[in-house]
Amino acid sequence: MREGSARVQLGEGSSSSIATGVAVLDHLLVEAAETGGFEVRLEIAPGQPEAEVGAAGVALGEALVPLLESHGRGVGIVPADEALAMVVVESSGSALVVSNADLSSTRAGGLRTDLAMSFLNGLAEAAGLTIHVRLIEGHDSQHVLSAIFKALGVALADACTPA
Repeated sequence: MREGSARVQLGEGSSSSIATGVAVLDHLLVEAAETGGFEVRLEIAPGQPEAEVGAAGVALGEALVPLLESHGRGVGIVPADEALAMVVVESSGSALVVSNADLSSTRAGGLRTDLAMSFLNGLAEAAGLTIHVRLIEGHDSQHVLSAIFKALGVALADACTPA
């Protein structure tokens, strides 16, 4: 994995600065932060795009650990045009990603791998999260990715907010 650093602040959401080296991931993470209502500062050392995606998930996960201690569970259900996604996260100490959305054939950002799963696996591993992703509706891969990341932003904000 490549080195990276991240900082997350709740209750902000309008001035995130994200530089992963993968433009489509930068855009999706800005959408997640804006929809979830938090600010993210994330920078990943340059490398192979596939490694940068995983490193971004790890860096964000490490930054979220202290914030997840207050509540640790969250849910987000968000649309993006014709797509509708639900993401549920739990700070379980067990890294697990379960999804019914198969984006393995989607070449977002020119990547050879599933961008969403690569990112989510790194996030889950670093933060000790169980993440469930349910694609309720959607066919356009851009809209599906957007709905998943927006729902992730809402779920993470919910999980980091004290009950």
